[in-house]
Parts: sequence; C-alpha cells; structure tokens
Amino acid sequence: MLILGIDPGSRVTGYGIIDASSGDETPVAFGTVRLDTSDSHPDRLKEIFDALTDLICEHTPDALAIEMPVYGQNPQSMLKLGRAQAAAMLAGLNQDLSVAQYTPKEIKKSVTGNGNASKTQVQYMVRSILNLEKGTSGFTHDAADALAVALCHSNRGSHGETQSYTGWASFVANNPDRVSE
Repeated sequence: MLILGIDPGSRVTGYGIIDASSGDETPVAFGTVRLDTSDSHPDRLKEIFDALTDLICEHTPDALAIEMPVYGQNPQSMLKLGRAQAAAMLAGLNQDLSVAQYTPKEIKKSVTGNGNASKTQVQYMVRSILNLEKGTSGFTHDAADALAVALCHSNRGSHGETQSYTGWASFVANNPDRVSE
C-alpha cells in the first residue's frame, strides 16, 4: 500500500509517500511544494492542488493522510491553513483516494511515542524509521512531518489503531531494529 502523507501549509506544503506493503515502511518520494508568498492566496491554493494532483498521478498512492489544523493564535492564519488542507484533500478526492485526517498529537505520538515531541525529534525518528541518511536531499522538517503523517496512517491501518508507547524507552524496547545510533 502506498500512502501519501501531507503536512499542509499556505507557504510550504510538505509531502511524503511511503510503501507500507511489505510490513516495513520504505520511502518512495518526499519533498515540499514551496509557494511564492507574493502570489494571491487563491493562486497558492491552486498551486497546492495542481502540484499534489501531479504527484498523485505520477505515484498512484492508495490513500492520502493529512495533518489537521488545530487551534492557533491567529484566526487568519488558521483560515489559510484550513484552505491549504482543503486544496490538498480535494487533490486526493478528485483522484478517488480515501482521505484520513490526524491531529498533530496523534502523529507525533505514533512516530515518537510522545504527543508533544519537537519537530527535531519527529525528524530524527522519521529518518531512523525509514533508514534515511543524515543530510538526505529534500528531507526538511515539512517533508519529515508529511512522512510522519504517512507513517501514522500506516500504523493505524496495520494495527487497527496508532501504536502507543509510554515513552522513548518503551519505543526502543519494542523496536530495537528501528533505532540506530
């Protein structure tokens, strides 16, 4: 099963595709859609939609998983983020993909065992789980977050729910083959 994970943003949208068919997740493609902030907001939404539609047509994933926006300080920013999420969801829905949404806490907990993990911790764990070399081209925080969304969906699908760990030590104890020094 190919899973497309999306970390939506009105300036940068991260994407990551993993192959979860063999039981071990492997990265297929990841990166970012960087939007020109001098473009109008509707033009940026169209660019998100078009870029993700092209990505879906190229890689033909089986499902799309996306991070849900949560309450923020600035209502205008939240509206823009919600619209970016909608553009990404429509790209998938128009290609007949199922769409699943996850909260940032669900995603972080699924990947790190801690729902309050930092972006750096998420990036480290995603790199470790997917066996990506340090300094891999295109592996930004936004791409790592998108891959984390895909991994969260894979965990949910293969276990019926997100795997739960009581902390870093329990994750390592249960996954010695997924952690390297």
